[in-house]
Amino acid sequence: MEFSGVAIFKRKETWSTAKGLADRANLRPNAIDTRFGIASGSKIFTAVIICQLVEEGLLSFEAKLSEVLPDLFPDFPATIHHLLTHTSGIPDYFDEETMADYEELWHDRPMYGMKTGSDFLPLFQNRPMLFTPGERFRYNNAGFIALGLVVEKITGKPFIEEVEERIFARAEMADSGYFPLDQLPAQTAFGYIEEKNGWRTNQYAIPVIGGADGGAFVTANDMVRFWESLMNHSLLSKGMTGCLLTAHVSGGSGDYGYGVWIDRQDGAITKYHVIGYDPGVSFHSGYYPDSGSVLTVLSNRGKGAFEAMKLIEGAWLDEAGQI
Repeated sequence: MEFSGVAIFKRKETWSTAKGLADRANLRPNAIDTRFGIASGSKIFTAVIICQLVEEGLLSFEAKLSEVLPDLFPDFPATIHHLLTHTSGIPDYFDEETMADYEELWHDRPMYGMKTGSDFLPLFQNRPMLFTPGERFRYNNAGFIALGLVVEKITGKPFIEEVEERIFARAEMADSGYFPLDQLPAQTAFGYIEEKNGWRTNQYAIPVIGGADGGAFVTANDMVRFWESLMNHSLLSKGMTGCLLTAHVSGGSGDYGYGVWIDRQDGAITKYHVIGYDPGVSFHSGYYPDSGSVLTVLSNRGKGAFEAMKLIEGAWLDEAGQI
């Protein structure tokens, strides 16, 4: 399958490329400044805000969800740390270990009604715990929905506004945002789902607007700005940045910090990275601490970003396995 999307690699100099169409019906090509959905890749934004609230003394990593939001989750004893590391054991609205088709979620609950974190509550709020908090890693989208509701409780503002103020504005990510699928701004790529006899957009396949568990839209350059702002401590203090990037647990795809995957080679950290997949969306973005490089691949197809990431990494790896 031909790649459709954008890739950018910033080391000492910046290399970038754009392939395919952002709008197939009107033959509008993808460009370096095209906005793409990043699905779960935006969980790191949620994690950064939670860490900011902890730094401000408004929250603790050891606070229990049942204590912070007793009216919503009286029977969920998981801590904020558990939620951030996918070790909470709370039920998930989309369990990636048992469910394969994300679109099945919207058969009984239309996606156009999913506009806030509270809209997801009926999908998991009253279901039993899956296991004792801290027992093991199990990737959990509902845990980040809950974190978004924690942010709203503490700040008194909608979650999306907090991301815009605390992350996008501080990191100068001027082209990024959470956009309704039926009101996409200019220079935004439609997500495409391939079918036997053609294609369709993902407008009816994912929630109408993103939130704390995913769904932001970014440009390639904005992701460079995000990583650089995180690593130069513009978003968090040096100590709290280290806490976010600490390997707190081992998951199915490597070590996991707070909203971020961590790769190692011979014991040394080689990459911090975030990943996102939805119908019509694939996304990988990584920061390589040895060189301070950033590599981001955004695609408006459900596949392609992983393969492109590995191809580019392979072309730039040195003999020591560093980029």
